[in-house]
Amino acid sequence: MSEILNYILVAFSPINLLFALIGTVIGITVGALPGFTPTMGIAVLIPLTYTMEPASALVFLGAIYCGSMFGGSISAILINTPGTSAAAATAMDGHAMTQKGKAHGALVEASVASFWGGIISVLALIFLAPPLARFAFQFGPQERFMMALFGLTIIASLSTKDVIKGLMMGCVGLVVACIGMDPMLGSPRFTFKNTYLMGGITMIPTVIGLFSVSQIFSTLKDPVKLADKDMIAQFREAKISWKDLVRYPVTYLRSAVIGIVVGIIPGTGGDVASYVSHNVGRAFSKEEDFGHGAREGVACCEAANNAVTGGTLIPTLTLGVPGNATTAVMLSALTIHGLTPGYGLFTTERAVTYPFICALFLANLLMLIIGMFGAKHFAKVTLTPKNILSAFVLALSVMGTYAVRGNARDVLVMLIFGVVGYVLKLYKYNVVPIVLGLILGPIAEQGLSQALLLNGNSLSTTLLSMLTRPICITLLVLMIASIVTPYIMDARKRKKAASVKAE
Repeated sequence: MSEILNYILVAFSPINLLFALIGTVIGITVGALPGFTPTMGIAVLIPLTYTMEPASALVFLGAIYCGSMFGGSISAILINTPGTSAAAATAMDGHAMTQKGKAHGALVEASVASFWGGIISVLALIFLAPPLARFAFQFGPQERFMMALFGLTIIASLSTKDVIKGLMMGCVGLVVACIGMDPMLGSPRFTFKNTYLMGGITMIPTVIGLFSVSQIFSTLKDPVKLADKDMIAQFREAKISWKDLVRYPVTYLRSAVIGIVVGIIPGTGGDVASYVSHNVGRAFSKEEDFGHGAREGVACCEAANNAVTGGTLIPTLTLGVPGNATTAVMLSALTIHGLTPGYGLFTTERAVTYPFICALFLANLLMLIIGMFGAKHFAKVTLTPKNILSAFVLALSVMGTYAVRGNARDVLVMLIFGVVGYVLKLYKYNVVPIVLGLILGPIAEQGLSQALLLNGNSLSTTLLSMLTRPICITLLVLMIASIVTPYIMDARKRKKAASVKAE
């Protein structure tokens, strides 16, 4: 007990408190800026940690990671521009709430859900790291393929009004994901002998183009007008109550568990967790506008993508297997400070590891305080004249896209997808399935290719092997439920509407 208290005291020492606060603020800022991903923020700032103590360095980088996952929701909610790809799902309900004049409530809910998701994932990191890490190794190629397919079935629930259009957009995402080099054969495909396309269409230009630039194009046709006094008064009168902290306890727990499980599976991340959690939340929610401005929808997405932080750190710290790109960068930070992932981190190096984990609690608490009390000020972004805001967002989008790889062609891709997104929105197509297909396509392809190699390139044998693996069977059942649920819900709504009309 005294040893645990000592770790807590180290984590809450003045210097580590300062690093946690600075890291959280930097993380929120990085996450809110379109294109400036958590991976980029940590990679750029790792050199600053060279002269720090190992515990302080990890506290600083961990706080950036936690803060940036929440930060992405700020721009997603206010201006429909996800700061991170994981926040794209949040924009569905979050920005719809802004359009209904509930931006402050959406931002408060995002910070609270992020806090609970982060805290629950840290508890999992402390108590469940070894068994959960072993469970992750049960996900072979077949399981990863089925997991990706399960993610793609979410398209059905995202497109309840027109499933055909949703599936078409999902196929567009899958086709875009195929551009580049074949991961198994190493040969180019759909590149049209263009050397740039051999590297594939990356996520950041696509997401920023579809959500941010298309939104800017949409605002160009609207007249530029200043905020009215009623909107300013609304933000001034916005208040925070204790109820906001525990508005959806079951949703926070369920979404956090989803985020943790998805996080410990290498190759997935906050994007997948957010969409899966949003889909599951839709099945349990009693809010009729879920997906179109429901506060619970924001809670589902933010609790899940922030729970991924602890989930991805479990295989990273215990097995040296990074859960995503961000933890891969953090893995390099560990080696820079002479720390080797594995059992030793929790034994011989526990004086560094456990203060770091305790500091993640602190980072999530700071994130909650900044998010809740800063929401009133964040929300004032919507009061900015549209021409100024659009110019600022476009400038950030261009800088963020270019900064990822330093390639001007990425900016061109961003603009192309901006036009595509704008045209699709004009004809009432949902662009979210495109992102979903782009995320899950490579995971599904790699899983299926590896499974075929393990089974002698026999498709029938591969499919049969999937039907004999417990995890695959579980995912198959969930896929069927995911596809059928939207139709059942729609039938219930029609029946309820008919009964009300009859009365």
